Amino acid sequence: MNSRKFYSVMLTLCLSLVWVLSACSSGGTGNAGNTGGGEEPGGTAATSVVNNKDGKDTLYVYSNSGDSVESWNERFGDLLKEKFPNYTIEYIPKTNEVGLKELITAGQRIDIYWESIGGFSTYLTDFDLQYDMTELIEQHEIDMTQFEPTIVDAIKQISGDQIWGVPVFNNTMVLYYNKDLFDKFGVDYPVDGMTWDEAAELSKKLTRTEGDKSYVGLSSSETHLLLMNHLSIPYVDPETKKSTLDQDERWKNFYETVFVKPADVSGYREYMQAHENKLPYRKEFLEAQELAMFGWLSSITSVFPDEFSKMNWDMVAMPTFADAPGIGTQAYPTYFSLTKMTENKDAAMEVIKYLVSEEVQTKLSRNGIMPVLKNDSIIEQYGADSVYQGKNYGAAFFNEFAEIPYKSDHDRTINTPYAKAAPRVVLEGDFNTIFREYAEESNQKMTDAGAE
Repeated sequence: MNSRKFYSVMLTLCLSLVWVLSACSSGGTGNAGNTGGGEEPGGTAATSVVNNKDGKDTLYVYSNSGDSVESWNERFGDLLKEKFPNYTIEYIPKTNEVGLKELITAGQRIDIYWESIGGFSTYLTDFDLQYDMTELIEQHEIDMTQFEPTIVDAIKQISGDQIWGVPVFNNTMVLYYNKDLFDKFGVDYPVDGMTWDEAAELSKKLTRTEGDKSYVGLSSSETHLLLMNHLSIPYVDPETKKSTLDQDERWKNFYETVFVKPADVSGYREYMQAHENKLPYRKEFLEAQELAMFGWLSSITSVFPDEFSKMNWDMVAMPTFADAPGIGTQAYPTYFSLTKMTENKDAAMEVIKYLVSEEVQTKLSRNGIMPVLKNDSIIEQYGADSVYQGKNYGAAFFNEFAEIPYKSDHDRTINTPYAKAAPRVVLEGDFNTIFREYAEESNQKMTDAGAE
């Protein structure tokens, strides 16, 4: 039985047992969705379904990322199984049928929860799962000063006076480029340390039409670049709890520099109009190979390995703003957290402590998974064992990380209207009207989601 089918069956059993137990009990423990403290959600029902018969301590790990069991095992699961033979560590992946809500309703215990910064606090607080790990971090001697400082500052900002998670791996943005297109048009390759103005000039040299085929020079994943923007602009004002899109003047400079200027050349907007009025993205870069440079996540090569293996590519550091040289995008860390449901907190903490050890961080780094430790030796080994030998992996660490600004629980929700503004300002240029429209949409989305 595959993992998706297994967890779908498990969910059905859980829900059935919860219903039977609640129907047959006069006082009952049918409050399966209550994660606010006291009894663990689901009580007897959860125990009946997930009882571990081999006597080992069982830790249930969940992420809303959608990462498969195979991906989990490749990065973490196999290492943990070898390190902790006395633990049974079960990774529960999100599927189309079973997400966090369904698991909580069914009474499934979650001992370790992991998620990238974009949705980390949202999913924890939605189900009141957040747990202050401060004392356990001290007891298990996890030194928070060993991590890249901006990602520690970010988790403290998210958690207030508490610490809800420990960073385990990181992400940033780099500029990928198609070497064959540069060779085809006789243009020099991009280099580390470029400014956005220099990148825009390269874009103009590579935006052209030959025969019946059109090419464009530079685009970026707007959803990622906006969330991780160099200028550290928050999506939501921490005081007013409203969208900053039409309030913070830095947004106009940002959109103009990273989206509009690279497109300010004959043929670029026509290309967009022929492609549903959208900025060039993954298909144009990986499949059609009509996009010469694409700003994207440093980890994305592991998500589309087949496509990247068919392209003659390399990468350089993301361009920087001329008045802030050396400052790249924000880090995009993933945190591992205990929850209020965690049964064996010491066991869970030992797992997290091992994942941030120099041993594991070195293995992750060599495999092209961005480490979180401030350790030059580990950073220098980044990508050494990757299947993409000879690539410029150092590009991910070339720039300093921009400061991570205030992160609201609604950033992921309103990322869509912020991203929709990008192609429109390129094609229409009316910043004020467009920003006002999508700020209103963002504020409405937050109101609908219950923003205070």
